[in-house]
Amino acid sequence: QVQLVESGGGLVQPGGSLRLSCAASGRTSSGYVLSWFRQATGKEREFVAAISPSGLRTYYADSVRGRFTISRDNAKNTVVLQMNSLSPEDTAVYCCAAARRITIPLTGGEYDYWGQGTQVTVSA
Repeated sequence: QVQLVESGGGLVQPGGSLRLSCAASGRTSSGYVLSWFRQATGKEREFVAAISPSGLRTYYADSVRGRFTISRDNAKNTVVLQMNSLSPEDTAVYCCAAARRITIPLTGGEYDYWGQGTQVTVSA
């Protein structure tokens, strides 16, 4: 079992930045792909970013590429999502997820563990 707990959400103005963190406990997360998904009110959950177990490979949704950066620290069992140039369209509940896979899955159904999520609101 891997438990995931997100933090760092909040209210930010358009153009601002936020840094989300996800702490993993239980089994070590070093062998897992770690990803971020988001779900806005009334919309389906969507993939945001992922990082391979080694941290050497990353993948981003087109909507966030160039603005968001995902990183991980396997010694601390954490994954971080740095979000810059935020817009109201980024408003959503952001969840981290873990998958014990060799390749990076892009759909939620392929993930084994999920956090509860943290709210990000981008508004003036």
